[in-house]
Amino acid sequence: MINWLDFALYLLIYSFLGWCTEVLYYAVTRQQFCNRGFLTLPFLLSYGVAFDLMILTLPALAGRYVVQFLFTMAILSVAESFADHMNRQLGPKVHWGGERPRLLGGSVQGLVSSSAVAAICYVTYLVVHPLLLGVMTLVPEPLKLAAVWVFFAMMAADFVGVLYTLRTGGVRAYERREAHSSEGRIAGRLTNAVWRRLQRAYPGIRGMAPKEQEVYTFAKGVCLDKLVWVFLTSALLGDIIETFWCGLVNGHWMSRSSVLYGPFSFVWGLGAVVLTVTLQRLAKRDSFFVFAAGFFIGGTYEYMCSVFTELVFGTVFWDYSHMPLNIGGRTNVLFCFFWGVLAVFWIKGIYPKMSRLIEGFPALAGKVITWVVVTLMVCNGLLTCAAMLRYNTRAVQPRPANAFEEFIDRQYGDGFMEHRWPNMIVTEKSETPAG
Repeated sequence: MINWLDFALYLLIYSFLGWCTEVLYYAVTRQQFCNRGFLTLPFLLSYGVAFDLMILTLPALAGRYVVQFLFTMAILSVAESFADHMNRQLGPKVHWGGERPRLLGGSVQGLVSSSAVAAICYVTYLVVHPLLLGVMTLVPEPLKLAAVWVFFAMMAADFVGVLYTLRTGGVRAYERREAHSSEGRIAGRLTNAVWRRLQRAYPGIRGMAPKEQEVYTFAKGVCLDKLVWVFLTSALLGDIIETFWCGLVNGHWMSRSSVLYGPFSFVWGLGAVVLTVTLQRLAKRDSFFVFAAGFFIGGTYEYMCSVFTELVFGTVFWDYSHMPLNIGGRTNVLFCFFWGVLAVFWIKGIYPKMSRLIEGFPALAGKVITWVVVTLMVCNGLLTCAAMLRYNTRAVQPRPANAFEEFIDRQYGDGFMEHRWPNMIVTEKSETPAG
């Protein structure tokens, strides 16, 4: 099973190594030191997240080097897109400017640059990671835990400082603080230092003028509120489509939901969010670029969902081993083709209409309903996780250990779970008692 402590350390280590790589890149191209990260600390979290995902998925593709490299490119591209998106969301009144070319920008320069970064990361995974894995076995667990707590606490404080600067910053605010620096306000000096660093890291960054700031519209642009409704709508429609597809193809109806309550397929919902965030820049590009990006990103996403459910819950919800050109039974070329076609229809047609519909919600009512629904879905998801984990351990530990497990056994017994997810397969690893 997953050792979350090691994954937290890998996140820190590879975030630091990614930061070093970016610093070296800008030192060569600009002849100066530049902390390119969002945080002031030497961490680029997009690299850490990408490496954690690579560590989860690539071992199952051992020996298939071309496929592993393509997965690496897809993972890094998605991580970069989400990092850029988060920057814009955290600083909504800031023009960032000066971004490096990205693979999903649709340019040849972006393709070459991202391919080079992916090659460096993949070689690091092949050569450096095995050595790091050996070193990690020698580090005492208390020391690992202390390092994780200390560095994550430092990153949290750093994040708050940068966020405060973005929310209160801008050129004019910076100049006002500089003019009154003699007052000796510590907060002003810190925000000035952060803003100067951001100006070096993102040339052209500036605060928006009041006339550039639009009147508030609910879920304007690709924001969290918009993505919540994209997720919910796509999860609902995906469950309905998949239910009818399986009923027509297999001749019998079955639940395709991901949660205990409601017809919601999280795989479809999260897939729509991933396509929206990563492919929005290609909306005006030729359909071929959208198809190619959707082909690789969709296939990688489906593969990672299968790996995640097996590692975390010890269950497999789909198996394509019987189909030609499958990749570890978790996805296959045919379904990657479907992902590409879906990406074109989504970015070119479905999402723009859905976006306009969502933005038409009343602002206050939309905000309240959104977070009520989020709360309910989070509870639904947590309860589903608990039921899944208890279902996997019930065979070897039939007696509930506490009142909560007793409730789970009574409310969501084996019969209920197997009826809810008839295609669910428990892996052999999860059936073996621990120890």
